[in-house]
Amino acid sequence: MAHALRHKVAVITGAASGIGQATALRFAREGADVILGDIDDAEETVRLVTETGREGRYIRTDTTSEADCDALVAAAVDEFGRVDIGVAAAGIATAAGPSNLQQRVANGDATHVVNMPLDAFQRVVDVNILGVLLTDRALARQMLTQGSGSIVNITSTAAKIPLAGAAPYCMSKAGVWMLTKVLALELATTGIRVNAVGPGYTATPMTQGLADDPATLDAAMSITPMNRLGTPEEQAAAVLWLATAESSYVTGQMLHPAGGQFTG
Repeated sequence: MAHALRHKVAVITGAASGIGQATALRFAREGADVILGDIDDAEETVRLVTETGREGRYIRTDTTSEADCDALVAAAVDEFGRVDIGVAAAGIATAAGPSNLQQRVANGDATHVVNMPLDAFQRVVDVNILGVLLTDRALARQMLTQGSGSIVNITSTAAKIPLAGAAPYCMSKAGVWMLTKVLALELATTGIRVNAVGPGYTATPMTQGLADDPATLDAAMSITPMNRLGTPEEQAAAVLWLATAESSYVTGQMLHPAGGQFTG
């Protein structure tokens, strides 16, 4: 797909690290200029993007803020005149930060629904559902003025696989999957496509330490037939396909770069 995004403009949230960062870099290598949103500093991603010869700009963005999401898209329009692609990659595993699996292995049933504090649910739902909703809406409103665009949401195989001790994450990712389908249906005749990528276990900051913890890694690999973690670059490749005209007849779908989790 060399230069598959030449002259395109992309907005990417969660761009400071992990899948968001890998997607920004892959898009830049394919010819896109990118506006990078994250609550954390994404200047390192900007540096990587500009090294490819493309333009990159970081806008600090809390995706749970409607004003921030609107400002992020507005910055892309101000800078480049349009938004061709939007990737909603901002998300968290737990309110505390570590991956669900690490917490579940370490804490037993402490993270079960009946024991989890309400604020732990709320924070994950706010970031993972409300944040994607506000991002998608800001993107879609701009794309409607253009009559075209592709939105890709990052969800998870946890949208379809119930994981004991991970209710907020599973619920929120299932919510993003349904949001993707509803928005795709509503926009189907407008020239705007909406799809999702649902990664399996992937080596990102969200899963930091997982590979070094035998019990945690065994739990992850027990549902991963390929018996390895994915890479952010592998996820970015799936996002790229959904972002390009190669998938022009695809909307309301979720790809699973997940090491075979759904082979059973």
